Amino acid sequence: MEKTITPEISNSVFQAVPLLIDFPTSRFWVDYDQEADVLYISFQRPQKATGTEMTDEGILFRYKGKQLVGITVLDASTRPLPDNVNLRQKAT
Repeated sequence: MEKTITPEISNSVFQAVPLLIDFPTSRFWVDYDQEADVLYISFQRPQKATGTEMTDEGILFRYKGKQLVGITVLDASTRPLPDNVNLRQKAT
């Protein structure tokens, strides 16, 4: 899959940087399944989750024992940014 870096892609990356550096862990993997509209965030590779909790909002927390190893976000493209997130401000 070959993509050209467009100004829109660059802008999306720059907007995500403050959120990514403020993430609760320094190492994680992100995969997006566009057809299913599901975002996968993994804190371990491979995850090998043994349990899952699903919220009413369609977010799945994946555990290996008591350790959180991943998060799955259903209907990811429909999720708005929270009101308290301002991408133009520097993360503190």
